[in-house]
Amino acid sequence: MIFSTLSQSDRYAALHPLFPRAFEYIRNTDLRALAPGRYPIVGDDLFAIVEHVPGRTRAAALLECHRRYIDIQLVLEGVDEMGWKPLAACREPVSDYSAERDIQFFKDSPATWIATPPDHFCIFFPEDAHAPLVASVEIHKVIFKIAV
Repeated sequence: MIFSTLSQSDRYAALHPLFPRAFEYIRNTDLRALAPGRYPIVGDDLFAIVEHVPGRTRAAALLECHRRYIDIQLVLEGVDEMGWKPLAACREPVSDYSAERDIQFFKDSPATWIATPPDHFCIFFPEDAHAPLVASVEIHKVIFKIAV
């Protein structure tokens, strides 16, 4: 898991061949003007999901993980307090992994919470379980899905 700010994004470009494309898209797109939905960048290998949704409580947020995609979760408005726990430490699955949706949920409590303000992002790898969208206000964010 990585927590950082857009001004430091170049530090992470070497971690994956598609990270530079994701950060280029961020720099060259008016993200705040995009309607909620899915935006292809490099087919199914790199796409963005724009969300503008009410926040939820910590108790309502389930940890989730993905096997096929890395998430770069960039907050545009609000503060998204994202929970995190190593996937290897998760012991309470809600259901089996769904390959079709590339997701599995857990009832475990996060090990820590990361208050992520606008223009900051978290990168969650397949070994990271995360519980996003925790806030008392609406959250406007973009999730970049990068194929592993």
